[in-house]
Amino acid sequence: MRHRIRNILILMALLNVIGLTLLVPFRTSLVFYEKNTDHLEAFLPISIGDTFQLIFTHSIHLTDVVEKYEVTDKYHMKQYEIVYEEFGIGMPSNAQEGETFTYEDGKYHIKDLDNYFSTMKVRNGKTVSENRLAWETTSSNLNTSPEKHEVWFNDYFEPGAWYTVKIEKLTLWEYLKGVKIHE
Repeated sequence: MRHRIRNILILMALLNVIGLTLLVPFRTSLVFYEKNTDHLEAFLPISIGDTFQLIFTHSIHLTDVVEKYEVTDKYHMKQYEIVYEEFGIGMPSNAQEGETFTYEDGKYHIKDLDNYFSTMKVRNGKTVSENRLAWETTSSNLNTSPEKHEVWFNDYFEPGAWYTVKIEKLTLWEYLKGVKIHE
């Protein structure tokens, strides 16, 4: 009888450890949720201080617009720069106070942006579906440059669909069942 109780207690402890391992948040990620739901569509493992870019083709002038973000220690996305080639509908024509407006290599840059987002709504283009996600990774070798990565939204998302984007810590369970964005 004692062995049976001991075995049950060991089994319960083991199940608790497995449950905690699967349900405790452990990995910071850029997470794409379908619309306004908690249905995790895809994620990109990312760390505090890392940067990423959302690149879309403007539907009117058909040139790339690059929005650059940094992951903050409060799990926000800080927009620090926007790069574009043409003025037009929806594009800024100058910098605001505290920002810097430059023209470099044929592109307009608005730098020193200080825009923070806890969530963003992102739509994958339907008519002009050329949206991309770009990021860099560094290796453990300090002598190498960061490696640049870029993926097309259409490889992960349905054209015309929209997503809620957040920086969150995923549990191992979410990590295992979700779609990891990779090049």
